[in-house]
Amino acid sequence: MENKGNVLLQRYELGKLLGQGTFAKVHHARNLQTGMSVAIKIIDKEKVVKVGMIEQIKREISIMRLVRHPNIVELYEVMATKTKIYFVMEYVKGGELFNKVAKGKLKEDDAKRYFQQLISAVDYCHSRGVCHRDLKPENLLLDESGNLKVSDFGLSALSESKRQDGLLHTTCGTPAYVAPEVINRKGYDGAKADIWSCGVILFVLLAGYLPFQDSNLMGMYRKIGKGDFKFPNWFAPEVRKLLSKILVPNPNTRISMVKIMENSWFRKGLACKPEIRERLSSECDSVFSVNENSSSVTESNQEFTRPCNLNAFDIISYSAGFDLSGLFEEKERKKEVRFTSNKPASTILSKLEDIAKRFKFKIKKHDGGSLKLEGSKEGRKGVIGIDAGIFEITPCFHLVEMKNSSGDTLEYQNILKQDIRPALKDIVWTWQGEEEQPQQKQLLPEEEQQPH
Repeated sequence: MENKGNVLLQRYELGKLLGQGTFAKVHHARNLQTGMSVAIKIIDKEKVVKVGMIEQIKREISIMRLVRHPNIVELYEVMATKTKIYFVMEYVKGGELFNKVAKGKLKEDDAKRYFQQLISAVDYCHSRGVCHRDLKPENLLLDESGNLKVSDFGLSALSESKRQDGLLHTTCGTPAYVAPEVINRKGYDGAKADIWSCGVILFVLLAGYLPFQDSNLMGMYRKIGKGDFKFPNWFAPEVRKLLSKILVPNPNTRISMVKIMENSWFRKGLACKPEIRERLSSECDSVFSVNENSSSVTESNQEFTRPCNLNAFDIISYSAGFDLSGLFEEKERKKEVRFTSNKPASTILSKLEDIAKRFKFKIKKHDGGSLKLEGSKEGRKGVIGIDAGIFEITPCFHLVEMKNSSGDTLEYQNILKQDIRPALKDIVWTWQGEEEQPQQKQLLPEEEQQPH
């Protein structure tokens, strides 16, 4: 068995659970030979295969072998049994940068230092043909010395993932940090999209709240698409100038990594360039083809004795990664619901169309991955309107958001509960917030932030 008496494959003693999701658990562990602390991500192979994520796991392994940088979490080795895959990784004791921001904005010098380390790591990834695509404070860890470590490459892309047009086409990432061109689904430069996310992170570090805020995904996406945000009054002129060049909706006119690193505000107090050791990538197919009781050690590097805290798939491992309700004040009854589905987008759209016909809703607008439905009769506050949007995570794994856009909220809630939800049961993987989830994280609302 893969775990007998809390000892994993006779190599690691498993400790406390650090994180848990639909597809993965992350445990603190100790190497029995060296005594070194590590973090082990345990992935359920059957669930991964079921939602078509085999290639994604292989890509994550390849990428984490490819990138080796002082500000990137180290992958020590990958092991597998017939039912599980194990990522043995650096244990970063300081936890997530998010936890610092959740308490309020950071001092400018601290925010700048983290931003400098982030840019150094991301620029290095880009030089290796890797785009992270899910940069956010939850995926930035801090070591004992307060140095930043980029983690969670589960949504990353290699340069060979591009289509013939030289662009990436998978819509992914965490909504509040995602670049407008990713939402538009017309293809995007992954490096440019990462730069946008770095800009959002810098804003959050300095402000203590998100630049693009709305009570639902679609409203927030509209603001992102327009670059609609305001600077707090305590932002220094140099910071405003830099962010105004990063948070540019048009990727063609957005500032480059080179220009960011040449910026005078960025360069002030910049530490020496970190020493980077090269590493070679190697084959990772074997983690999906091992016998019942055997283990496949596909990569091992025990020279690091630095102790990791690891985010378990925030986007893919658990649907709560999309729940933005904690980032905003709840001013009224929630008007939107979300569910994940392991069906193709075409199947989901077809099901929504069938439901519209069945319950006599008119399809007012049909735009690729979205539908606008309208009731056939007047309610207490007019005709019920429902917006439904489909967001691709992988080709066979989607997030669907349904939002009440007009009419009475209580009538909408009743229709949703009594008619629509039961009719959707054939395509729903899980409804948002209806399985055991990690504790919801919160940023302070904008009006609670006070300048130092």
